[in-house]
Amino acid sequence: MLENTNVKTLREVVVRFSGDSGDGMQLAGNIFSNVSAGEGNQISTFPDYPAEIRAPQGSLSGVSGFQVHIGAGVHTPGDEADVLIAMNPAALKTNLRFLKKGGIIICDSDTFRDADLKKALYATEDPIAELGIDPAQVMLVPMTTLLKETLKDSGMDPKSMMKCKNMLALGIVCWLFDRDVDAVLRKLEAKFAKKPAVYEANAKVIRAGWDYGHNTHASMPTYRIETESSRPGIYTDVNGNTATAWGLILASEKSGCPLFLGSYPITPATDILHELAKRKDLGVKACQMEDEIAGICSAIGASFTGALAVTSTSGPGLALKSEALGLAVIAELPLVAIDVQRGGPSTGLPTKTEQTDLMQALYGRNGESPICVLAASTPTDCFTMAFEAARIALEHMTPVILLTDAFIANGSSAWRVPEAGDYPEIHPNYLKSETLAQGWKPYQRDMETLVRYWALPGTEGAQHRVGGLEKDFKTSVISTDGANHEKMVKTRSEKVARIARNIPPLTVQGNAASDTILVGWGGTYGHLLTASDDLNSHGTPVALAHFRYINPLPSNALDVLRKYDNIIVAELNTGMFADYLQSKLPGKVIRRINKIEGQPFLVHEITEGVKNILTGNK
Repeated sequence: MLENTNVKTLREVVVRFSGDSGDGMQLAGNIFSNVSAGEGNQISTFPDYPAEIRAPQGSLSGVSGFQVHIGAGVHTPGDEADVLIAMNPAALKTNLRFLKKGGIIICDSDTFRDADLKKALYATEDPIAELGIDPAQVMLVPMTTLLKETLKDSGMDPKSMMKCKNMLALGIVCWLFDRDVDAVLRKLEAKFAKKPAVYEANAKVIRAGWDYGHNTHASMPTYRIETESSRPGIYTDVNGNTATAWGLILASEKSGCPLFLGSYPITPATDILHELAKRKDLGVKACQMEDEIAGICSAIGASFTGALAVTSTSGPGLALKSEALGLAVIAELPLVAIDVQRGGPSTGLPTKTEQTDLMQALYGRNGESPICVLAASTPTDCFTMAFEAARIALEHMTPVILLTDAFIANGSSAWRVPEAGDYPEIHPNYLKSETLAQGWKPYQRDMETLVRYWALPGTEGAQHRVGGLEKDFKTSVISTDGANHEKMVKTRSEKVARIARNIPPLTVQGNAASDTILVGWGGTYGHLLTASDDLNSHGTPVALAHFRYINPLPSNALDVLRKYDNIIVAELNTGMFADYLQSKLPGKVIRRINKIEGQPFLVHEITEGVKNILTGNK
């Protein structure tokens, strides 16, 4: 291939791939993201796919999208795309709203046929004119024709050929953004290691796409994306569900407890089960149970035997697990319950994102049933917070709910693979021989932390039972005494509250000296960070506090918030975290920026919301 010397450098760029659900947009976007991360770019991705299972081909309801933001200083997938790849007229119509004014569009002109236009509900035979697009910004590529010509001697049938069309688009995008084609081919070779003929066909198509861009549009510039200096190490891209699974595996290694997952498939959490099921080589036991209740109950049983026990689900499944979570609370057994939040209620919007399970996580059980609640803030932070959830569960003998969401679970970021010393050892509160010799009881506890001792089955002299009936504080036998019940309720609550001694303090970013603090939690972090940076750089001073520890809150959190005249909480619900903070800060007025559309925030929605609140506009 000839080198293109007409190269412009950009600090960042947003690319959106769009096509039918079967067009491979997620795969093309993932490979492009992974290669970009390997070249030193920061990345943030947003897979946006429909809930319909293979809607009619070419229809508006069947369009799947994948947006990636690459460059330096990247924290979100971007509000608008610089480049839109549209594989058919339906993808063009539904995704044009995501394109910046004057952005580049790459279309498969072979799909602009009458039948395709009718499926996408066009009124004319010219979709470019009908949508008001400037023809100068459109790169019409006869992808289907070029694909068939490239693979005419491959022996593949037409249907198999069409499965490679996403790689043709990927090749063009790699040319446009000066990506290393050899790096792309290495990723593809790894994916199709057991199907060499499929790899060869796709590799040929990628090269054809690159050559098309280079030879046909040699006068057009290509773009090189800036990188930022970073800590030396091995970098890749990772999505939130995979990072969650890997964080649990590290916690297992650091604690010495075998990892057990009892789970039931549910969108968008299923990939955690898939990833852990691959890791038998690391001693992971991943069991797909018959339903959500069996999933958590099997995990509780594994916890009793000494395992790092985990169950994964989404909002509807968390509701089904509520009774068993109460059992884990009263039995005081370590358990990690991962809730990858999605749009609700009920089945709701199964492929879309929300933060609407917070109150369920905090309070959704019968009786006084306190649980530690954490929230991951980015796809890569899912690794750290999964590790933290396991550490707290094991060291404090308590169930922990880890909240992620569909946006960060399916999205990915560039991630530095950690080294052995980057994370601490985990020390479960095992029953010690001297405590056993002194006449140990099953609910005997360390009075400094209020954590009960964990006696593993098979320990001589430590035969015991725990369960759902209240136990006596001193003797650990079943008790219905009212005063004892009150003491046990308060003890379990205080045990969770004392976890605050063992978590990091809340930090403030942005302009800490401002009168206004922007507050968020969980997967909104990148958008809030970018919004606060934009506000500060354009003359609206704001601080930023983002919460990953929800219950208990960091020990300094309320004192930090009391310093600010204006507290503005932005979240993807009707104001659950704002209500939670308001209950702890009765003297403060907490303002809110809320969105419940199944989509993550756009940065401008936050910046405009803050400005409107500060100026008194509705």
